[in-house]
Amino acid sequence: MPGTRIAALGHYQPDRVLTNDDLAEVVETNDAWIRQRTGIATRRIAAEDETVADMATAAAGKALAAAGPAPSDIGMVVVATCSARDRCPSTAAQVARRLEIPSPVAYDLNNGCAGFCTALASASHSVAAGAARHALVIGAEKMSDLTDWSDRGTCVLLADGAGAAVVSVQPDSAASEGPDGIGPVEWGSDPSRGDLVRLLDAWQPRFAQEGPAVFRWATAELPTLARRACERAGLAPGDLAGVVTHQANLRLIEAALGRLDLPGNVVIGRDVVDSGNTSAASVPLALSKLVERRELEPGAPVLLLSFGGGMSWAGQVVRCP
Repeated sequence: MPGTRIAALGHYQPDRVLTNDDLAEVVETNDAWIRQRTGIATRRIAAEDETVADMATAAAGKALAAAGPAPSDIGMVVVATCSARDRCPSTAAQVARRLEIPSPVAYDLNNGCAGFCTALASASHSVAAGAARHALVIGAEKMSDLTDWSDRGTCVLLADGAGAAVVSVQPDSAASEGPDGIGPVEWGSDPSRGDLVRLLDAWQPRFAQEGPAVFRWATAELPTLARRACERAGLAPGDLAGVVTHQANLRLIEAALGRLDLPGNVVIGRDVVDSGNTSAASVPLALSKLVERRELEPGAPVLLLSFGGGMSWAGQVVRCP
């Protein structure tokens, strides 16, 4: 089967910036407490009437414009989200309608914070198998709708935003010169720990997690998962140009990646500092920003690694567009 690649990326964040000092006015906390425990300084919060579909469409529109294919060339639209209010039609179907994509297979995928990497792998498999020549993969969340603003352990983390990627068949010339633009996925879950990150009350959901347990799991398991994803791509961690994990908590990211002994020139995604935890949107949002700022060059190998709800995980090495 042919290889696949990310042809282009795009991202969107709401206008409203919520600072740590702003949060201190609604819950017992302060800037120093939040920074020490999470590394977060600010996060973006969507307007009351701004939906997951709105943000997903904005990010996807940018990716599609940069990639080149016409809307009619897109055969698949997948939106990774756990916060969309609409169950049917799906957010993906709404995005397809707004972007005038005429007849794609369109569906939403809920794998919590691991959603984008899961969706990226699923779309890559479909494109490689010939089910679609181009796919639009989006991570979009309005976590502010799910936030318990009285719980300082979680309300300081969550935020809103979207990131998107166009997945395409890799040209024959590129395939002959190097590895696939999207490497094999390392994915799975630990159902026995499925309640560590969850949404309570499905009809009026709110986010909840066992923070210390998640931290221990992630710092112990992510280095092994990272090495496996690199091995599947035929690389060692030291060959990477960058690593973008789920932007859960800066302290967690630093502790987990510190066990990989990465060279100092490897770019580490730290978008959580400015954007907070945007669940399934966090990986594409952070990656798109790094590429836009040219901190990662075209063709650079980057490990994407996500984890979250249901203690699911997914990760792969990709080549930057």
